[in-house]
Amino acid sequence: MHDQLKFLLDRFRKGEIGEAEILAALKWSTIQSLDFATIDHHRELRQGFPEVIFCEGKTAGQITDIAAKIFERHGRLLATRAKPEIFQEVKKALPDLEYNAPARCIHSPFPEISPDAKGKVAVISAGTSDIPVAEEAAATVRMFGFEAMKIYDVGVAGLHRLNHHWESIQKAQVLIVLAGMEGALASVVGGLVDKPVIAVPTSVGYGTSFGGLTALFAMLNSCASNVLVVNIDNGFGAGFSASLMLRQILNSE
Repeated sequence: MHDQLKFLLDRFRKGEIGEAEILAALKWSTIQSLDFATIDHHRELRQGFPEVIFCEGKTAGQITDIAAKIFERHGRLLATRAKPEIFQEVKKALPDLEYNAPARCIHSPFPEISPDAKGKVAVISAGTSDIPVAEEAAATVRMFGFEAMKIYDVGVAGLHRLNHHWESIQKAQVLIVLAGMEGALASVVGGLVDKPVIAVPTSVGYGTSFGGLTALFAMLNSCASNVLVVNIDNGFGAGFSASLMLRQILNSE
């Protein structure tokens, strides 16, 4: 969309179009109405990434129509919580899209990561059962063009496993820590690093985990000063926020 705006402004400076054409084009580029959705095309300008589709509760047809409009305008797309059968329908209209089964995401091809790219996010899960949410976070980070270093199954029941990955953890500028059960890993990691830690409680655990509430409350009550918490199973929110943090860090250097 940045290129589109530059093109319009260039034509305006050359006298090829007037103010009315500029206003009409900007109105068209901001919002697009469908019968069942109002697509926010301005979001990429505000936040640096197009609107993301949350697939739960939407039909395959609705997802396909929304995805087609976003992908046509922005050239990239992310849709979360998508079932394989939804992707089979979407790819009939948009064959360039890919399906990330572990992350349950439909997305355009990941941007290439430059070999000398400095921005890295560590995605750390307490258990293997947390991986679906961790993969959603990692896929979101990758869509921003940053590297997501995956460190899985290093929870507090075997805390020494963190040592095996310490070098990778130190290379990251932002850490995402996912845990169910008692949710203790976020506090442990937060107490060991001088970097932002985004904690993601997962709905993994036995009865008194209460679908992730126990982990959520534990993370909210963390005594580690650098721990921030997103909603239960919200890998996307963690990945998005981590990417924005990382972008700000790199832009300030």
